Amino acid sequence: MADRRTRSMKNSNLSRTAVNRASMIALQLQGESSKLLELYRQKESFPADATDGRLVLVPPPSSQLDTRDKLWRLHSALLQTQSLLERAITKEEEELGGGIKGEYENQRKTVKGRLSFLLLTTGNLLKAVDGAASLTPSLEGLELDGPATLFQLKLWLLQVFSEVHHWSKAAVTTLQELLTNAADERSSTTRVRSTRSARR
Repeated sequence: MADRRTRSMKNSNLSRTAVNRASMIALQLQGESSKLLELYRQKESFPADATDGRLVLVPPPSSQLDTRDKLWRLHSALLQTQSLLERAITKEEEELGGGIKGEYENQRKTVKGRLSFLLLTTGNLLKAVDGAASLTPSLEGLELDGPATLFQLKLWLLQVFSEVHHWSKAAVTTLQELLTNAADERSSTTRVRSTRSARR
């Protein structure tokens, strides 16, 4: 356990370029999911505070988590979020009808594609750290059926879109934290090398 806690980007195969790329994708998703929420609230006349609570089930964040655990938590949350979003889109089209495709439907499609890209990217980061051949975080306990009544369904859709936005922001925070830690480690290593050189 101690070995896992001391793992870092420096002694793993995790590339700062890859983490930065993932962070940029997460930033894009954050903006796109915010726009989707705005469009959906306008479409269904929901106020800004119409939803609360989380649908995604992951352990709470902790400063004690190492790089691998932080990535695993994020990847697991994104996997659950993707499953919820795919089910929400299917349920909405089944129950509320497809209709003419407009800005809302196009934005929903964009968010779905960006989330899939971010999930793939974080999966690759986790493989680089953990060396796992396959990643299958559990979806046990995740409610994918959606509620029965029309109003509850619309509110559930709002919750799902809120989860996408929440975890896009969490992804940005986690990935930028990893970049900051890597920069601190590099700076510390440089200082140690400089000190050693000065002593010779």
